Amino acid sequence: MSEPVDYRDYHEPVLAEATTSLLVTLPGIYIDGTLGGGGHSRRMLRLLDDLGGKSLLVGIDQDSDALEAAGNILEAWCGKSIFLRGNFSRVKELMAPVTQGAGKEMPVMGFLLDLGVSSFQIDTPDRGFSYLRDGPLDMRMDPEGPVTAADIVNGYDEPSLARLFRRYGEEPLGGRIARAVGAARAAAPITTTGELAGVIRQACPRKDLVIKTLSRIYQALRIEVNDELGVLERALQEGFSVLSPGGRFAVISYHSLEDRIVKRFFVAKCSADWGPKGLALREPLKAAEAVMVTTKPVQASDEEIGRNPRSRSARLRVIQKH
Repeated sequence: MSEPVDYRDYHEPVLAEATTSLLVTLPGIYIDGTLGGGGHSRRMLRLLDDLGGKSLLVGIDQDSDALEAAGNILEAWCGKSIFLRGNFSRVKELMAPVTQGAGKEMPVMGFLLDLGVSSFQIDTPDRGFSYLRDGPLDMRMDPEGPVTAADIVNGYDEPSLARLFRRYGEEPLGGRIARAVGAARAAAPITTTGELAGVIRQACPRKDLVIKTLSRIYQALRIEVNDELGVLERALQEGFSVLSPGGRFAVISYHSLEDRIVKRFFVAKCSADWGPKGLALREPLKAAEAVMVTTKPVQASDEEIGRNPRSRSARLRVIQKH
């Protein structure tokens, strides 16, 4: 077993200032659907203190270690925050008792999703997310989830692996890597992140392709293990439904697959349906349900990227519900 990661080390969340300043505008209930190390939640609570009025921060995470750590980190706001264990795609169900108890006095005014794997999960070898640290080939965001990356690597046939690597990793060498995995596991199951990384490195035809290929293959496996894109689709629908009028929805994405889903959903919510061309309707068939707060995605500055390289690929989009 590796030494446990100190969650307190993760004090600078990605795009922290932009995200919280665009999200927290009025008193009310704010949901951090990806609580993680509690960095965004801490900044949100500070802004809520400045606003005054009745407010509550609800942190959601499926990782019990994250919930325990966040409780310690945010103990100064123990009267203004609660933590719920679960997947953010079930936010409507998770929030039902909270919103019923709060009534109209505290509407839901903000919902944040910081997608992807958290920093402390990446940095914990036993979680198996990183090719840089040897550990069990796991990759479950929920430690009690039914499927691990090892199950997929050793259980999917080669054509299925190739499709997975191309679809979720957008990896041009998907077929080549799948064949290499098939050959390696024929000798012995691939059970660690280091073993898989070794197979991928040997299969790459050029050294300059290795790092990007490793990142893409590990991304594809992580998405498959956790059904990340399906979870995101459901979370967008449920998250928007729990927001009160005037509430804001902020999403930070890290790769094109999830950013396209967020963009498509946000554009649809902010667009009126005027039907086919030529109808000349006086009123739309369906009015827009929200307005764009960010007309284009907010990205990290060079200064922030220098401090926190994991912010390099981050894209923040925000809408406000009518």
